[in-house]
Amino acid sequence: MPLIRNRYGKGRVRVMRIHRDGERHEVSQLSVKAMVEGDFARTYTHADNSNTISTDTIKNVVNVLARENTGLSSEEFCQALAKKFLDTYSQISSVGITVHETKWVRLSFGGKPHPHSFVLDSNGKPFVEINATREEFSIASGIDGFAFMKSTQSGWEKYVKDRYTTIPETDDRMCATSMVASWKWSAKPASYPATNKKILDTLLEVFAMTYSASVQDSLYRMGEAALAAVPEISEISMACPNMHFILLNLSAFGLDNNNDVFLPTDEPHGQIECTVGRG
Repeated sequence: MPLIRNRYGKGRVRVMRIHRDGERHEVSQLSVKAMVEGDFARTYTHADNSNTISTDTIKNVVNVLARENTGLSSEEFCQALAKKFLDTYSQISSVGITVHETKWVRLSFGGKPHPHSFVLDSNGKPFVEINATREEFSIASGIDGFAFMKSTQSGWEKYVKDRYTTIPETDDRMCATSMVASWKWSAKPASYPATNKKILDTLLEVFAMTYSASVQDSLYRMGEAALAAVPEISEISMACPNMHFILLNLSAFGLDNNNDVFLPTDEPHGQIECTVGRG
């Protein structure tokens, strides 16, 4: 029986980097998954480990590179890590690196940023994905579980109606989601962190400042705006599960409910996805 494909590596390698620039510190808490492919088939088929790198060694490479590169952005660190594996081990043909970041936001007091104190930002986990061979590599950045909402300026009207349809039309509803988004880089920006922030700011501005005829409508226009704002990305993908808010019926208590009180629920949820590219 042929071994069709194999890959292996180390997952959830957790590391906190502190980059010290005088009194000012930058922190970067990462969870790294490093997967390799190459000349490792005999470990599977012939119980021959002579060409295979221990997963513990893969973990150690991550830690050493973290120490040697405390000031690199997540994207730059992933690229350095992929290059290190390919340069060090000739039996590796390709490397896949995925990093999720736990965000810590700098505290400010009296309008002045504190040099070394932070608070956990739990809204979304930034991530980076790199696939690298000796000839080429691809890189994407994104964010997972990024929640945002607006309490009006969203509707759902003029859709298909048949004997199975029960949802009523509305031009005034809450709209909320916990988005997974990723964007592919076609060129290196001046700053990955600043450009990632620009992409998210652009997405949120379109969502907040324009009427949404549907989540689909908003996502497409958000993607268009991100591509227009950041020429270094070639496409952007967004997946948005609805966070539903069901209007409560309070008539039994002699109360109306003019879009004021809702039951939050996320199951079952609508799942809206799209990719917008450069034609």
